[in-house]
Amino acid sequence: MNIKLIRNATIVVQYADRKFLIDPFLADKGVYPPFPNSLRQDQNNPLVSLPISIDNIISDVDAVIVTHLHLDHYDDAAKEALPKNIKMFVQNEEDANVVKNDSFSSVEVLQEDTVFDDIQLIKTKGEHGRGEILKLTGIVCGVVFKHQNEKTLYVAGDTVWYKDVQEVIDTHKPEIIVVNAGDNQFFEGGSLVMGKDDVYEVYKAAPNSKIISVHMEAVNHWTLSRKELRNFANEKEISTNVLIPEDGESYSF
Repeated sequence: MNIKLIRNATIVVQYADRKFLIDPFLADKGVYPPFPNSLRQDQNNPLVSLPISIDNIISDVDAVIVTHLHLDHYDDAAKEALPKNIKMFVQNEEDANVVKNDSFSSVEVLQEDTVFDDIQLIKTKGEHGRGEILKLTGIVCGVVFKHQNEKTLYVAGDTVWYKDVQEVIDTHKPEIIVVNAGDNQFFEGGSLVMGKDDVYEVYKAAPNSKIISVHMEAVNHWTLSRKELRNFANEKEISTNVLIPEDGESYSF
């Protein structure tokens, strides 16, 4: 398997000879206004450019997985660039209707027993924050990949650490875990995705797994930098387990 960070939560996963594009956020730097009520109101999103061309990103993609419809996971540039007949996996019927309305013709709702070309895709739950903020952030998902010739991969999506993430790890025992760990926040409401303490909880739940931290430094409301997470991982002596890629960097397992 090969996992390449594009930018933010956008990753390309080569798994069992299939190429998946997850959470395509493909706009040029600075196209969208900043998310309100948060840091860096003087900086438009995305904060950084794509590390490679859109053509390169979408070339030979077999399927796209959209964990939820927030702008930084599924944007106008992605809708425009992706072939309208490409396989699109989404989390529920509501999201499916939106994606179909965007003229995509092959849209499937992920289940806990979805199969795509002998690859098992298992939809997992997530919580995009804690408490009252969940009324604003809405429903999200993650996905577990399984195949007899590959290690088990868990892409957690936009979630904080909570009991259902623990349950996914306990149930499926993923050897590779991708977490969204920029600790993105509004001025009120707390963390929307994992921060460093959440990443440490993932490590404690899966001490033999490789944890890849993405969704960092790409949209204006991030609060946890790569440098700070690296320093934390060094302090906790977990830096061999916690991988913090730069945009465009990839790992093979």
